[in-house]
Amino acid sequence: MNILTFRTQEELNKAGAGIITGLLQTNPRAVLGLATGSTPIGIYRELVETHRQGLVSFAKATAFNLDEYVGLEPGHPASYYTFMQEHLLGLVDIPPQQCHIPSGIASDLQAECARYDSLLEQYGQIDLQLLGLGHNGHIGFNEPDATLEGGTHLVELKESTRSANARFFDKPEQVPTHALTMGVGTILKAKMILLVVRGADKAEIVQRALQGPITTDCPASLLQTHPHVVVLLDSEAGGLLK
Repeated sequence: MNILTFRTQEELNKAGAGIITGLLQTNPRAVLGLATGSTPIGIYRELVETHRQGLVSFAKATAFNLDEYVGLEPGHPASYYTFMQEHLLGLVDIPPQQCHIPSGIASDLQAECARYDSLLEQYGQIDLQLLGLGHNGHIGFNEPDATLEGGTHLVELKESTRSANARFFDKPEQVPTHALTMGVGTILKAKMILLVVRGADKAEIVQRALQGPITTDCPASLLQTHPHVVVLLDSEAGGLLK
């Protein structure tokens, strides 16, 4: 596990975007696993600018999103489909048919999970999986539990997760109670995992995830078992690491 700490957000964003850009320059057909939330926004901004400068193309790449809320139409302003369009996918040259996000409005959510897993299997391994880290240690929407699902599945969101995401909605009660998410098994199959964490409020969970015991009570701790993880932290998020 390669842990890098940065003094400024700009340095962190450039480093994250540089890793993804380098992958696409050497492997234009790379399969990218993408995350949402506030954490990757700066990295996506750098990627869009690098693309605008003509230094990287997404035209042959494939993108798979980690998760999507249940019950939100793709056009809903808080859906992850909208998020990805506004921050990355709609601003670069990746064809829409090469962008995949679970449907939170499917009539049969279990069948939608199976469909997504089947699609992932067609592509084999994800080349690079971008992750953020929840305050309770979740990755994707894989919440702490006695057991964890390997494949894409329906999950009931913890109140702490809903509270953390309430800033993206007009009212806290509008935050969906459920989501579809890639499973930990799928995440760990990625050839490379890029974990990005920011802020002093994440310092404790960063220490638990990276240096604590490996347990499903902290799903991110399972990343310690992966052979190729790069962690990008700001100085506040890394403040408790030994």
